[in-house]
Formats: sequence, C-alpha cells, structure tokens
Amino acid sequence: MIKAPLAVRRRGRAVALQALYEADCTGHDLDDSLNRLLEESTLPEETAKFTRDLVSQVVQHREAIDRLVQRFAPAWPLDQLSPIDRNILRLGVAELVSQMVPPKVAINEAVELAKAFGSSNSARFVNGVLGSVYDELTRDNSRKG
Repeated sequence: MIKAPLAVRRRGRAVALQALYEADCTGHDLDDSLNRLLEESTLPEETAKFTRDLVSQVVQHREAIDRLVQRFAPAWPLDQLSPIDRNILRLGVAELVSQMVPPKVAINEAVELAKAFGSSNSARFVNGVLGSVYDELTRDNSRKG
C-alpha cells in the first residue's frame, strides 16, 4: 500500500473535521456532509478512504473518546468546549486509539488543525489533552504487555 504524503492526509483530516463540525453544529447527517465535502475536494481516492476511516473511528468510538476527553479536560464539559476544539480532540483521540498513524503524528496533526481552525489557545489545549491521553494509553498498554 502506498502511503499518502503528509500534506494530503492533512487535507483529509481537515475534511473530516469539517464534516464532524457541520454535523455537530447543525445536526446534518454526518455521512451526507462527509460525502458532499469529499465530492467537492480534490483528494486522491486513498486519502478519501483514510478520511472516511477516520470519521468512522470517531463515530464507532465516540462515547469512549468523549470519556477520555472529559477525563483529561475536566474543567471543560464537552458541551462547553468550542465545537472546533471538541471535534479536533475527537479526531486526535480516534487516531491515537486506533493507531492509524504513529502517536506523535496524531498529536502533531491535531495541533496543526487547532492552529488552522481554532482559537489562539486551541493548539496548546489540544496538545495538552492529547498528550495526557497518549500517556494514559501508554501506561495501559505497558500494564497489559
């Protein structure tokens, strides 16, 4: 399998974020939003598949993802987080848990999304939460192994 270049995957993550954000804020059907955004994009098929897989991971594991986010950002109930930050965190945690990419890449890519789409504090917040989630996952895996 040929790996998509980082910049192309970043565009795929941005499309995933847009679809999740749209569904979160408007109540639009997530699949409809994702399909429309992918049709409008110029993403290669391999990256579109990656984008669909990433959104699927968020949907399939949303409750567990949200619990992790809430655990490591207890001062911010999910419904009080900005929709952008909430969905960037969901994408980042999904990539960490599913191991779709190396952990450092998952965290860095989420931080880059936060810089591009979030507020001035989003990148630091996302980095802190995902770093804590990663530390927890690493501890859990070392206990199992």
